[in-house]
Amino acid sequence: MADAEARSGRSAQQLPGHGGSLAVSHLAVSGYRSLQQLSLPLGSLTLICGANGCGKSNLYRSLGLIAAAARGDLVAALAAEGGLPAVFWAGPQRSPAASGPSGTSQRNGPLQGSLRREAARLRLGFAGATLSYAIELGYRADDQTSAFVLDPEIKREWIWAGGPFHPRGLLVQRIGPVVERCGDGGPAGNRNHPLALEVSPQESLFTAVSDPLEAPEVFQLRRTILGWRFYASFRTDQQAPARLERVATRTPAIAADGSDLAAAVQTILEIGDREGLQAAIGDAFPGCRLAVDTSRPQFRLQLHQPGLLRPLEVSELSDGTLRYLLLAAALFSPRLPPLLVLNEPENSLHPDLLAPLARLIGDAAQRTQVWVVAHAEPLLQALAGTPGCQRLRLEQERGAT
Repeated sequence: MADAEARSGRSAQQLPGHGGSLAVSHLAVSGYRSLQQLSLPLGSLTLICGANGCGKSNLYRSLGLIAAAARGDLVAALAAEGGLPAVFWAGPQRSPAASGPSGTSQRNGPLQGSLRREAARLRLGFAGATLSYAIELGYRADDQTSAFVLDPEIKREWIWAGGPFHPRGLLVQRIGPVVERCGDGGPAGNRNHPLALEVSPQESLFTAVSDPLEAPEVFQLRRTILGWRFYASFRTDQQAPARLERVATRTPAIAADGSDLAAAVQTILEIGDREGLQAAIGDAFPGCRLAVDTSRPQFRLQLHQPGLLRPLEVSELSDGTLRYLLLAAALFSPRLPPLLVLNEPENSLHPDLLAPLARLIGDAAQRTQVWVVAHAEPLLQALAGTPGCQRLRLEQERGAT
């Protein structure tokens, strides 16, 4: 279950202080790991919390799978997770709360298996203010002689206008190998007009239909999804990419591994909110400021600290200091994405840095949509008062989130 706590009276469809629409107003997942059947409302700032094993990472990954569909590598992404046998919901088809033959609840009784009466399906989807998308995957059923019989197959996809689904709002649909436009009159009075035929079972409609004039909805939605950014694995050890020198180029968005940190900081100092970034550094580390040595093609990030005669090089920074600088570079990007997702950003941070981090995230949520998966209650409490905030606490009941 999800305990949705709306932290603001503002409309969930508008970013406070921004005036734009939410990239994702609802996320729905069915049949993915512990997410048997889940639909969640999202705000301009969404906080996902809960105990270990409750499904937080599964939610994060499910959103990443939608992004993989837009990139065209969904099958590879599922294969990296172990394929459909590893990601399908492993519990009984009947909901744990369903009634038994006598009408009594089975919630507290022994878990009972049941014969599957429906084909196994993985469904992912999201609703946006203007365009929404959903995809359904399952096992191949056509060639039982192939050694790749467990490969996932895209069965159906839908793009519709607005948030809640209604058949009249359907714009583009994919059924098996055929992608078609819906309700545009079409040739010979046919309301559905084919856009692509013989699409591979592993190919999403986003890569099968790429003409912006023929299918502007597909082009626009793919561009939006490809703009989402995920930050979950900033390394801070001595061999971390952020500590290694590399040739720098202008970087309006720091890479997911932080390897271009120095270039990203220099880009902010040149064309971004220079004063805001330095204020955020001073908020976390009083009296300190960031600089970048640009005397060589390999830029070097430096932290000037009171009382020291020389700046600290990135190789000298503590793990927590480096992680905070990486998060600051992501949140001060001169070109913010429509959706920015942070997975457990509090890792390796000293408790004194959680309040400055909350201020960083809260400020970014006034300019774009932000999703945070976190354990640290002080961070969650500090963010809870942010306008447009939704706090969702996940629980697991009999294996289902």
